[in-house]
Amino acid sequence: MSANVIGFSLLLIGLVMLISKIIRVKWRFAQRLFIPSSIIGGALVLLLGPDVFGRLMSALGTDRFAESGIFTEGILTVWSSLPGLLISMIFAALFLGHRLPTLKQAFHVAGPQISFGMALGSGQYVLGLLLAFLVLGPVFGMPIISGTLIEIGFEGGHGTAAGMAETFAEFGFPEGQDLALGLATIGILSGVVVGIILINWGVRTGKTTQLKEKGNLSVAEQAGLVEKDNRKSAGTLTVQPASIEPLTLHFGLIATAVLIGWIILESLRWIEQQLWADSIEIIAFVPLFPVAMIGGIIVQIAIQTFDKHDIVDRQLVERIQGVSLDVLIVAALGTLSLLAIAANFWPFVLLAVTGLAWALFAFIVIARHVMPDYWFERAIADVGQSLGVTSTGLILLRVADPDLKTPAYPAFGYKQLVLEPFFGGGLITAGSIPLIVGFGAGWFFAGMLALFIGSLAAGFLYFGKKKSPKPAV
Repeated sequence: MSANVIGFSLLLIGLVMLISKIIRVKWRFAQRLFIPSSIIGGALVLLLGPDVFGRLMSALGTDRFAESGIFTEGILTVWSSLPGLLISMIFAALFLGHRLPTLKQAFHVAGPQISFGMALGSGQYVLGLLLAFLVLGPVFGMPIISGTLIEIGFEGGHGTAAGMAETFAEFGFPEGQDLALGLATIGILSGVVVGIILINWGVRTGKTTQLKEKGNLSVAEQAGLVEKDNRKSAGTLTVQPASIEPLTLHFGLIATAVLIGWIILESLRWIEQQLWADSIEIIAFVPLFPVAMIGGIIVQIAIQTFDKHDIVDRQLVERIQGVSLDVLIVAALGTLSLLAIAANFWPFVLLAVTGLAWALFAFIVIARHVMPDYWFERAIADVGQSLGVTSTGLILLRVADPDLKTPAYPAFGYKQLVLEPFFGGGLITAGSIPLIVGFGAGWFFAGMLALFIGSLAAGFLYFGKKKSPKPAV
């Protein structure tokens, strides 16, 4: 693979993103559904690739585009490799620039949120594995690890699904990545659509505490633009550009976190090979990105300890994360295999419907009983994040609580600090398939069921019983 092909592939993604943003600004339907430009870009690449444009041209009598659509095989090869690289950067940056709270602080503010979020994540495993035990395996002949797809696709999102490509392949289920990416797409779209429907229902029935009427979003906000009077800096210059470009400095911190994660992972793999690899292997199949997150925590601890000048700017870190995630989604969706989804269409539908039904049930039935206050605003962010990505949850929270007056936003942030190391691409997500294969699906199911019951018990019997400063609506 030449450097020119790699460079041109990246430039082409930039062009796709620009075109998709223009479509997002002009297309009212996409605005109403808050569809991210990266999803539009990924869909464009997918339509112009071999599974759509290539097959259409073959049906019209020419096989010229059958292998790679309007692109080249080299470009598609580069794009298919990008998600696995970028997801490590995204996870390494999760905690950089965030002062890590004490356990007491996190528990006090976000305890109900942690309980609800843990129930959402573990519930996806419980329902997914039940589906695999009872239907996907016996009826469709799918492997038992297909029961992990709901959590990987919905809670984990495109990055996690793409990052686990090698794990799926190692355990003989390569189509699992395509199914997980498809579920991630369904999740992020339905997360916004279902979320907006729920918010409108909440407004009509008086369950929201901050939003009392429709139409709070301006035309510019619906188009994904920031009005001139409301614009603010995307980052702060914490160092002189003459010494080092601030963006370069922050990229270096993220790169350091990834490298620390790589060293930790390789060390753990070496230990496993020396001690127990002959009987069982688990760490050998764990991808880099959840351990890169641990590297990010180590870097953040060092920053909090030694950085006396506050040179780390969270906004710049988020910009690097945002670019990485946009490119990742375009590349992952653009190289998605529609044939794999078509070959497993009914299992895919069952997984998607089960995941959506669980999210709706958790929001409508469970949330109000485990949140001591502002249950609607707290839960809408969690449900959006459990179906799509963190940004989906934040979008819905911003719609339901435009001025962020409720405790939902800080509670959601603390919950992410506690749960991200485990669910939604964390250690449990990354280790779920190796653990199922190594110890048996029954043991993993029992563990998730115990965690699920424990989370609900904590929510119903402890957090839900606490007196709130302002009664929930």
